[in-house]
Order: sequence, then C-alpha cells, then structure tokens
Amino acid sequence: MKKKVLFCATVDYHIKAFHLPYLKWFQEQGWEVHVAASGNLELPYVDVKYDIGIARSPFKKQNITAIKKLKDTIKLNNYQIIHCHTPMGGLVTRLAAKKAREYGTKVIYTAHGFHFYKNAPLINWMLFYPIEKWLSRYTDCLITINTEDYNAANSLGFKMKTVKHVNGVGVDSERFRPHCTEEIEKIRMKNKYSNNQFLMIYAAELNKNKNQEFLIRSISKLKNTIPNVRLLLVGKGLLSDYYKDISKSEGLEEYIDFLDYREDLHELYPMCDVAVSSSLREGLPVNIIEAMSCGLPIVASKNRGHNELVEHNKNGFLFNLNTPDEFYKFISTLYEEKNKREVVKFESLERSQLFSLNRVMSQMISIYNSYL
Repeated sequence: MKKKVLFCATVDYHIKAFHLPYLKWFQEQGWEVHVAASGNLELPYVDVKYDIGIARSPFKKQNITAIKKLKDTIKLNNYQIIHCHTPMGGLVTRLAAKKAREYGTKVIYTAHGFHFYKNAPLINWMLFYPIEKWLSRYTDCLITINTEDYNAANSLGFKMKTVKHVNGVGVDSERFRPHCTEEIEKIRMKNKYSNNQFLMIYAAELNKNKNQEFLIRSISKLKNTIPNVRLLLVGKGLLSDYYKDISKSEGLEEYIDFLDYREDLHELYPMCDVAVSSSLREGLPVNIIEAMSCGLPIVASKNRGHNELVEHNKNGFLFNLNTPDEFYKFISTLYEEKNKREVVKFESLERSQLFSLNRVMSQMISIYNSYL
C-alpha cells in the first residue's frame, strides 16, 4: 500500500502558486498525494483533491464544519505526513489532526509570516500570538521562512517538537533569469514599451497591506525628475478600482499601468529597471525573490521579509514608509547612476541563489526524510 501525504491550505491557488514542486517530489518517491483546500482548480501531481471550505477568519462557523470534514478525511486515509500552510489552513488542519498524531501521523506547519511581529498592532499580538502558541503543541515541525519568526518561535514559549528555518518556498532560477539586451528589447516592444522608458514593477495583490497607494502617489513627484518613468502594477484585488481612481484623479494615467493578473512575470521582470515594494507586512515575499533572480535592483519598504532579502546599498535599498523622500532618493540614484545600477543588479542576482528552488527543495527534502 502506498504511503500518503496530505497538503492543506485555505485556498487551492496557494498550493498551485507555491507547492507544486513538492507534490511532484512526493509522487516521484512513490507516494499518493492528496490536497485539501477551498476551490475547484485542477492541480497536477495530485491523486485526490478535497474541496473543503476554510474561512479566512477564525471566528466563522464555517471552520467548525471544515474541521469535521478534514478530521473524517484524515481518519479515512491514515496519512503518514500532513503539511499545512496559511494561518487558517494551519489552524483547521492541526485541530483536525490531533487524534491522528497519536497514531503516528506527523504534522508539519509552514508559517508564511506570523501576523504578530515586531511593531505589529497590539490586536495582532492579542489574537494571533495566543492561537499560534496554543496550536504549536499539535505540531511536530514548525517551519519559519524568516529569521524574525524563527527567533520568535524559539523564544515565546511555543510547544512544537522542532522548529526549522527554510529560505521560503523557492524560486525557479531557470525560469526567472536575466535576459540579454536583445531579448529585453523584444519583450519591451511586445508589451509596447520603448527602450528609453524607466520601468518600475510591483507584482502583488491590490490590497491595503501591499500598499500600492504609496507608489501611486510617489509617481506625482518622481515624474518631475524622471519624466520617462513608468510604474507597472501587476495583480488584481479588492482595491483595484480605488487605486485606478487615484491614478486618474492625480493625472497619472500615462505613468502607471495596471496589468491585472499575468502569467508572464518571467518576461516582465527582466525587461524592467527596478523592482519596488511598499508593503506593510511580509513573511518572505516571492515577488521580490523572483525579481532578484532576474537581476533587478530592489527598492522596498522596511519590514521583516524585505529585510531578509535586501542588503541595504548592496542588492538594493530599504526605505521607511513614513519618510517617502528616501524612496525618491533611492530610485533617483538607480536612475542617474547606471554603473551603480549594474553593480546592484549583479549583487541581486547573486543573493537570489540563497532562495532558489534547488536550495529550498534540498532543505525541505531533508525535513521530509527525517519523518519517513
């Protein structure tokens, strides 16, 4: 009889976006791969998929039903390993798997960025810290993806059996890579950008945390000193119309492009000059790692995820959101000093190797093997 592994998350898109290489690895080792998440996506490398509706809020009654369904699923299949992701996916799964652990099932939880963190709002600490601390006793291995979370898990009284620090989910450096000048010119032409335009790119969901409003309003000043600047906002989200309205009301439509969801980021990144991010909170952002892997300099807001990826004044710059002049200064430096930009690009590419898929796969396989 085949061994079985179960991957769980709030939504199946999370599995598709970040975990397919690991599903593939388990199948190649002869395992039967199951996924439990909300959604109807058809996922490769999956033998059985359960559509279990998990609400994003811990206070929704829907999650009680989800726990019961998942508990029945776990009892039916007798999994050797369960790997859960996302805050609510981790909560529901660990509660559902309590009994199974008594019979040998190992439960792994990857924290993609604790909601309690240095300088987080007090409400975050009051709500999410007690929940994560309580659930840690039902966790065989807690995986953190940044140093701050790893230190927190080791110092705040958590009860999991072991904690590991892994460098994110891994980025495919063969797909996300620098392009030569000729390739860049072709991609720019295909996307209707000229070679002399200064392109800044930010690929993220359009929401409050990702804080695209900061960048949109920054263009009002940047366009006076960099008239050929163009901000590419890739993604969709609840604040899409709001951000477009700001762009229009500020007269910035010719400087900002809303590109919606795209599947060609591996081409968009290399054609740009700088990758930017203005988010309030990050675990370890894949968008920044992808941009680094394509050799882009990074200008990003200071937070634990960006701090882990960007070495200030080496592979990019870190700025304070409450001092926007820092952002203008760093962008202007990269625009005006081409030699500096080339050095920073090289450093970005070099640093990206720490977070490559090959490296992270090796870390994860080592963890999986310890439970086989």
